[in-house]
Amino acid sequence: MVNAIEVEVKTTIGQICATQEWEIGGLEVMPDHIHLFVSTPPTIAPTEIVGRIKSITAIVAFKMFPNLKRRKFWSSGMWSKGYYVGTAGSVSADIIKKYIENQKHI
Repeated sequence: MVNAIEVEVKTTIGQICATQEWEIGGLEVMPDHIHLFVSTPPTIAPTEIVGRIKSITAIVAFKMFPNLKRRKFWSSGMWSKGYYVGTAGSVSADIIKKYIENQKHI
């Protein structure tokens, strides 16, 4: 079931980004967090990006997997309130992509 949830979350994030015309440079779903490297127009605030992704993925996941809320999240939401946002800065996009791709192998 965990793999099905991971696939659904990745698919949903891909759909959100495609709809918004955001470019995914890397995406990995971990057991307790997600690594997402995304390129968006500079006019979109990081809080808006994170908020949209968290809210839509939670709605879809709870709809697709109704037992998930009862078993793992009872009365809480799927995501914590916090998040980390960083910019590529002096690091190349390729280094960030490799980092994200290797997260499950560490």
